[in-house]
Amino acid sequence: MSKTDTATRQLDRLRVAVVGAGAIGGVLGARLQQAGHDVVFIARGATLAVLQTRGLILESVDGNLTLPSVQATEDPSTVGVVDVVLVCVKATQVAGLAPSLRPLVGPDTAVIPVQNGVEASELLAAVLGDGNVLEGLGRVLVEQAGPGHIRHTAVTPIIEFGRRAGAPVHSAAYAQISRFAAALRGAGLVAVLPDDMGVAQWEKFLFIEPIGAVGAAARVPFGIVRSVPESRAMIDAALYEVRNVGRAVGVEWPADAIDRVWARYDSLPADGSTSLQRDLMAERPSEFEAQTGAVVRIGRAYGVPTPVHDVLYAVLLPTAQRALH
Repeated sequence: MSKTDTATRQLDRLRVAVVGAGAIGGVLGARLQQAGHDVVFIARGATLAVLQTRGLILESVDGNLTLPSVQATEDPSTVGVVDVVLVCVKATQVAGLAPSLRPLVGPDTAVIPVQNGVEASELLAAVLGDGNVLEGLGRVLVEQAGPGHIRHTAVTPIIEFGRRAGAPVHSAAYAQISRFAAALRGAGLVAVLPDDMGVAQWEKFLFIEPIGAVGAAARVPFGIVRSVPESRAMIDAALYEVRNVGRAVGVEWPADAIDRVWARYDSLPADGSTSLQRDLMAERPSEFEAQTGAVVRIGRAYGVPTPVHDVLYAVLLPTAQRALH
């Protein structure tokens, strides 16, 4: 390799902080490190201890990977400024965590949230600045099998990201978009740069929330909840409520948005479930307030009726609250 080739390779090497080394953070960080990028995980508790002593294990449909050594810390202030901050914690943790991320963010840093929900980027921008925070989302079926052990069961990870609606048109952080997209693709991941991230964010929300909430209430996997006529009808009604709430906040939905979601629902693994459903059924802290709670909360703020979600919220709230105590 020539000196020029070496310099180019070093120039393209990104420094990435992955905040949260659970499901999606684990798979993204592992693949980026495998591709040669400088990755540091921000983690805590048992996950941090395992990462620091034994590394990270990824079981994946795209090929298993063991990283015996990874960079991991609980304290972002020990890391310094990075090129990209991937915020992969649960949506309900974003607001509390945001102030601790300030040491990672410099003038050119891009902060990209990839959790479920539609409010994370606003919460981050309020603390870290409009010019640094992008809109982002992830699409993958992955779960944390244990501390430092990630199980990726389906779908090559897809990361969609871009400028937030209402954010400054020109920002140094936006220069990271093309670099990070290239880094993701070089790591075997799928990078998508939608023209309208607001629509993309709500389209994912439309897909993930209704079947997750109804599945959690019914306590059955995709194959059953979509095939029983009564629960299928409830999912359909919930889809229309999310569409109506999104429309109220300015989302310009494609005419076939709900039909496309149903096509995806009917192609999902019969024994599958969403992370929201799995967490609620296991009585673990979940994104319940950032998903089902958000539909009810935003619906009320805009005067949009959400009767199905009102019932789902009331039914699931005791379980969600119990997991927090």
